[in-house]
Amino acid sequence: MTAQLDAVVREAVEYVFPLPHIPEAVSVVRRRARTVLADWNLAPDLAEDALLVISELITNAVVHALPPAVLRLSLAVDGCNALRVEVTDAGPAAPGCRPVVEPCAGERGRGLGIVTALSAGCGTRVHTGGITRWAELPAA
Repeated sequence: MTAQLDAVVREAVEYVFPLPHIPEAVSVVRRRARTVLADWNLAPDLAEDALLVISELITNAVVHALPPAVLRLSLAVDGCNALRVEVTDAGPAAPGCRPVVEPCAGERGRGLGIVTALSAGCGTRVHTGGITRWAELPAA
C-alpha cells in the first residue's frame, strides 16, 4: 500500500498522489499533501484551507466515484501565483452501490460548498478518463 501512496514528481511545482479506494486514503494522502505544502512554504492559513479542500475532494471521490482516483497539486508561479488542487476519478459509482465510506447523515452534502467557499475558483471537467474536480486558491 505504501508504494501506491508515494507522490510522483511531475515537475518542480507539481505532485501527483494515487488514491487507493479505501477509507484511510483521505487521512494518509492529507498527511503527504501537508508535507508538500510545507515544502512549498505556503502561508499557514492557505495551507490549512488547501488541506480542507483536498480532504473534501478526496472524500467525494472515495465515497461517490469509481476508482482509480488521483490527486494532483500544482503551484503556478507564472504571475498568477495560484495553488491548484485536482482530483480525477473514473466517474460516478453505479446507483445503489454502497460507498466505501459511510458519512454520518448530518454531515452529507457540504463538501463541494466548502470547496466553493475556500477557493478563488472551482469546477468540474468531464473527459474520456472520468471526472476531474478542481479548485484554485490564491497563493500570493
